[in-house]
Amino acid sequence: MKIPSRDLATSQPLTTLETEAVRDYLHAATSDNTRRTYQSAVRQFVRWGGRLPADRDMVLRYLLERQPELNMRTLDLHITALRQWHEYQQLADPTRDPLIQKTLEGMRRRHGQPRQKARPLSIEALSALIGWLDQQPLSLMRERNRALLLVAYFGAFRRSELVGLQYGNLEWFDDGVVVTLERSKTDQSGEGMQRALPRSDNHLCPVSALKRWMDSVALQEGAIFRRINRWDQPGTRAMDVSSINLILKKLAMQAGLEGAEKFSSHSFRRGLTTSAAQAGVDFELIRKQGGWKQDATVREYIEEGRALDRNAAKELLQQVK
Repeated sequence: MKIPSRDLATSQPLTTLETEAVRDYLHAATSDNTRRTYQSAVRQFVRWGGRLPADRDMVLRYLLERQPELNMRTLDLHITALRQWHEYQQLADPTRDPLIQKTLEGMRRRHGQPRQKARPLSIEALSALIGWLDQQPLSLMRERNRALLLVAYFGAFRRSELVGLQYGNLEWFDDGVVVTLERSKTDQSGEGMQRALPRSDNHLCPVSALKRWMDSVALQEGAIFRRINRWDQPGTRAMDVSSINLILKKLAMQAGLEGAEKFSSHSFRRGLTTSAAQAGVDFELIRKQGGWKQDATVREYIEEGRALDRNAAKELLQQVK
C-alpha cells in the first residue's frame, strides 16, 4: 500500500471510521466521574429553561438566577460543563465572552466562601471507631465496614479507588498486601500505582481485617468492597462511590465521635497525613503512601493538622509567667 504524501494526507477529510475513532478517544480523555458531573450540570441548565446551543445573555441570566442558591464553585463547574459541551459540538462557546468572565469574577469577589474541608480522621478517632465496631454483633456488614475503614485509612485511598478495587489488584505477602491501582485521579493514563498495606499485631491491622472480610464471603474474584442488602446478604456488584461518605458519617455518629458530621471519604487521606506527620513519619513516605504528585497538597494537610501544635501564639503563651 502506497503511503500518501503529507499534503495529500492532511487535505483529505476524515472518513466515518476515523471520525468515530477520534470521538472514542475524546470520550476516553475525560473520566467517567467527571463526565457524569458535567452531564448533570448541563441537565440542570436545560431544566432551568436554557437552550443548547446557548448564547451570552442566556448564560448571564442563568448565573444571575442560580447564584443565590448555588455556591461559586458549583457555578464555575456549570460554566465549565457548558464550555465542554459547546467545544465538543464544535460550536461557538458563549462562556468565553469577556462579559461572562468578568461577571463571574465579580461574583467570586462578592459571594465567594471558604471551601468546606473534610475533618481529618485521627489515628485515635479511627481506633475508637474500630473499637466501637468490634463491640457490635458479628455480621457481614460489620466485617466489610471494618475492612473498608482500615484499608481506606492506611492505604490513603480515594473513594473511587476503594470501590474500584478488584480481587486481581491484590498481591499477598507475609508482611502485608500490595495493592495495584490500575487507574486513579492522578493517573488517568493508566500507568499504574501501588499502595502497600503492612501487617501489624494490633486491632488496627488493615491486612487481617481485609482477609477476614474476604474469607467471610469466600471472595475469589471481582470487586473487593461489595454491596450488602438489608438481610446481610452480599452481592457481586461494587459499592456505590457515594456510599463511602454515608457509611463513615453514620458509623462516626453512632460511635459518638466529635465532629462526626464533618467527616467524609477525604477524612481518610487527610487523617493519615496529619497523624503520620505528628508521629514524625518522613515526608516522602507520607507523599508516596497517598500517591500525591504535588508536595504542596501534602504540606497543606500537614500544616492544617499542626495548626495548634506549631503555633507562634502557643509558643508565646508558654513563656508567660
